[in-house]
Amino acid sequence: MQSRVTELEAKISFAEDQLDALNRTVYLQQQQIDELKREVRALRQQLHDTSPAASARVEDNVPPHY
Repeated sequence: MQSRVTELEAKISFAEDQLDALNRTVYLQQQQIDELKREVRALRQQLHDTSPAASARVEDNVPPHY
């Protein structure tokens, strides 16, 4: 019985480590997504500031699911 409990504790420990690793990965990916969103906003603003006609063409090409 003791070996079974020890085995379960080891599995739980491994699962917790994996969960922590996944949480770190998700956190880092969200940071990257946020940074990319900021860059896209900045690029859109830059495009809009340089050429209003060009930005209108870009907005016309946005897929319908947006």
